[in-house]
This record gives sequence, C-alpha cells and structure tokens, in this order.
Amino acid sequence: MKISISKTHLSEAIQHVSKAISSRTTIPILGGIKFDVAYHGVTLTASDTDISIQSFIPAEEGNKTVVTVEKVGSVVLPAKFFVEIIKKLPTQEIEMEVGSGFQTFIRAGATDIQLVGLDPEEFPVLPSIEENRILSVPGDLLRHMIRQTVFSISTQETTPILTGVMWSLKEGQLKFVATDRHRLATRTVRLEGSEDLEFNNIVISGKTLNELSKIIPDQNTLVEIVVADNQVLFKVDRVLFYSRILDGLYPDTSKIIPSSHKTRLLLDTKNLSDSIDRAYLLSREEKTNIVRMQTLEEGGVEISSSSTELGRVKEEIELAEFEGEQLRLSFNSKYMLDVLKVIESEQLTIRFTGVMSPIIIEPTDDSNSLYIILPYRTTN
Repeated sequence: MKISISKTHLSEAIQHVSKAISSRTTIPILGGIKFDVAYHGVTLTASDTDISIQSFIPAEEGNKTVVTVEKVGSVVLPAKFFVEIIKKLPTQEIEMEVGSGFQTFIRAGATDIQLVGLDPEEFPVLPSIEENRILSVPGDLLRHMIRQTVFSISTQETTPILTGVMWSLKEGQLKFVATDRHRLATRTVRLEGSEDLEFNNIVISGKTLNELSKIIPDQNTLVEIVVADNQVLFKVDRVLFYSRILDGLYPDTSKIIPSSHKTRLLLDTKNLSDSIDRAYLLSREEKTNIVRMQTLEEGGVEISSSSTELGRVKEEIELAEFEGEQLRLSFNSKYMLDVLKVIESEQLTIRFTGVMSPIIIEPTDDSNSLYIILPYRTTN
C-alpha cells in the first residue's frame, strides 16, 4: 500500500470513524483504524462491536485529486497515536506507505514517522445488511428527534433495554420513545413515502445516537436508514454507520400516559425555565434536586426550593391559563430542566391528574412531542 492523500480529507474521515473506537477494549485490533486502499479511493473503518463506522475518501472530488494511489493494500493503524499524529503534521499532503510486517511510514514535509501496523485480516467483518427497504429522514429532523428524547434514557446498565431509544414505524409515522422509569419523552413525525415500511421495538443505544448526531452535517442532508434483524445501518453522505440493536422487549409506555387531567396550566416556557433554574441552584446543593410548585388562589404559580445550609428561594410566575383544581407538588428540577431545554415553543401546557400522578408536559405548537415526569412524595 502506497498513497499520497489530502490531510483535510483524511482528518475529516478520521474524525467520523474514531467515534466507534473504544478506549477500554481488551481486543488490540479494535483499538485501530482499518485502511483499505483501492484505485478509486480509500476506505477507513473502525468498530467497537456495538457500532461500526466506515468513511470513504474518493480519489477525486470534482476536478481535484484527493488521493493518488501508487499501490493498493490494507493495514490497521493504532487509532490513539494515528489521530494525534495526523493533526500535528506540517503539510497538507501526506504520504503513507506500508512495508513488510505492516510497518507503516508516514511522511509530511520534513517529518518522517514509522508506526507498527496490524494485520487487516484480523479486523472484524462489517455486518451484511440487505438494502432493499430504505427509510429516508432529513438529517436536521433526525438530529432534533434524538435531542428531544435521548436525555430520558436510563444510565443504569442493570436494565440495558432502557439505555436506548425505542423506534417504531407504522403507517408512515416514525416514533421515538425514551424512559428511565422516572421520566418519559416521546417524539413522533410523519414521513411521506414510508407507508409501506413498518417496524417496532427497534431499540438503539442512547450513546450510539449521540455519536450519530455528531456525524450528521448541518446542511439538510438526507439520512438513509436500513433496519435488519439485529443491526441498523445509517448512510450519511460517504459515511456508513452501523449500530447493534439492543436485545430485549421495550416496556409498553402507552399505559402510563394519562388520558384525562384534573388541572391544566399554560405557561411561558422561558419564564418557567428561568425560575426553575434559579430554584435548582439550592436544590442541587441539597443533593435532592427537589423543587416545589403550587398554584396560588389569587392566580399565578409559586416555584420554591430550600437548602438547610444555604436558605430558601421562592418566586411567583404568571399563568397564561389555568383550569381545574388547585395543586401543590414536588419534582426533580433537573428532569424538568432537561425537558424545558428541548422545548422550542414559547408556551407549554402542564397537565396533572393528581398530586402523585405523572406530570405531563406538552409544547403548545408541537402536538408530536410529549414529556412525562413522576413527582416526588414529600412531607411538606
């Protein structure tokens, strides 16, 4: 293998695939990036068994030569060192040559580096996925859907299925659900042209989805999604992103969404967020995150929290609308702030069915999003 390659293109490809490299792997080959050089371009691959990412660098882009290939071949290079080395090379043109025993020589300007490579035959083979049924989702929409749900996943590995976001597609409706049993986030969108596709209980790790979000470009690129038996393939430009589907059956969350309410509040999103954020400062010091909310007889809502060491914070905010019974409850302020951060509408509705029943939060201009937080039982 012998090539001359653009540093800019190589760095971009490395940035994509390095998201699949685990620093804690006990298998040395998985700590590397695999290079496959052909005359039409270079393919970089990285994998940690849960996710695999492949990025292709074409030999030519437009009228510009990106890669000059003198000799085809393959090698696996240690990612930790290779990533840092490429960043620090002094010139835009990089020469790479693989000698006997996979010894790899990297040259840029007056810099000459030698790396010990590994046998590419030992690198795991990427999953084989039939691409006969493809779901296309606009990249910015997919990023939004991930952002608006992934914060509600569980961080407890004792229930692996809850560390992911559940995907379902039926009659053209794509739905994401995430819960850690204390809170829940759902986001639904209608996708034109996907009516003939259907799947359910496809659970993808939240960590994986966060990494996928970083790969999706800012411009409105279509992401092609292929669902197989135990893998999902995401195709973004020249990047292939493979993710393992989590094993297990996701719980039926529809049963915990109340269909009626006793109290309904309409509030300004920013006012509520700012007020709870201030109350969170004290509740965080108390390590409980508990903030109290109560409706007032004369109108408005009181938000309060206290700390035995620091004191108490209390403030009133206006209500745009109120209907039903007066209410006093306590909740995890961090959970509430996580929801408020992803709500983009100026106003939101909060519904309650009782003091210890789920708190339902809905943006007023987005009927496709719904959030639930379970309240705390407190003595005062």
